[in-house]
Amino acid sequence: MGGESISRQVREVRAGVQVLVACPGRLIDHLERGTVGLDRIGLLIIDEADRMLDMGFLPQLRRILRMAGKSRQTLMFSATMDSKVERVAREFLNNPARVRVGEIATPPAACRQTIYPVTLENKAPILLHLLSRTEVNSAIVFTRTKSRADRVAKLLIRNRFKAIAIHGSCSQNQRSAALAGFRTGRYAVLVATDVAARGLDIPDVSHVINFDLPDAPDSYIHRIGRTARIGKSGEALSLVMPEDGLSLQGIERQLGVRLERAKIGRFEALHHAADKPQTIARPPVAHHPTWRARGRNPGFPSRKTMIG
Repeated sequence: MGGESISRQVREVRAGVQVLVACPGRLIDHLERGTVGLDRIGLLIIDEADRMLDMGFLPQLRRILRMAGKSRQTLMFSATMDSKVERVAREFLNNPARVRVGEIATPPAACRQTIYPVTLENKAPILLHLLSRTEVNSAIVFTRTKSRADRVAKLLIRNRFKAIAIHGSCSQNQRSAALAGFRTGRYAVLVATDVAARGLDIPDVSHVINFDLPDAPDSYIHRIGRTARIGKSGEALSLVMPEDGLSLQGIERQLGVRLERAKIGRFEALHHAADKPQTIARPPVAHHPTWRARGRNPGFPSRKTMIG
């Protein structure tokens, strides 16, 4: 993988390996150096195929598969089998068999899910309030974008939470350090994009908080699956703006339940139902000076409001 010493990897490969596990970018680095050859491999596995496509790895995958030997078996593993994955399967696999293991992904049974209707002004203060509860031992806060993750982490640090951000722009060393610190308790809050929604073994996460509700129901299920693991209980809390109504409706439709709504007495909240999503038109920035004061991120009120 990238971010690690390539010279050390060269020595380990030259010493002889039977199984090579690699990120696409670093594997191509070794192919270009001649460290690794794929002409004699018997089995090639593409794991997390749907996430790889979402993250833009298709050109690298095409290049790797062209360099792999023809007489091989190829396996693709994917939590979701959407049209993009099907298209890649037709391109790279020869008369493949499709195998489904288990049922459609569902949230852990021991995970309590709660929706908090929020407004533009109270979204960040409500996050601070939720994280201040005594039952929150360790939490992952999910955001929609990398810049938002950085901003939320800075907000939490300013308010004396032990928090750190992790997203696709972090180096491998930064990701490893953040995850190690979260696992050992150095950080109580991990602020993340969907890069942390799958494939990470992080035990004892008491809470998952969706600061930004995901658009896709599958993403929601993968996110909240970070808590209530190995038979333990956990909570998934989602901050839902009025304009998130359609996303919430899709999530509840896939789950087959109406999620519990809750509010915090000191905060004024809008009550909106999933079956009647509301669309609120926002005024242009130029005509609303308080928006200009908040900067480019409409999800946060001013610093004075945030800190309270």
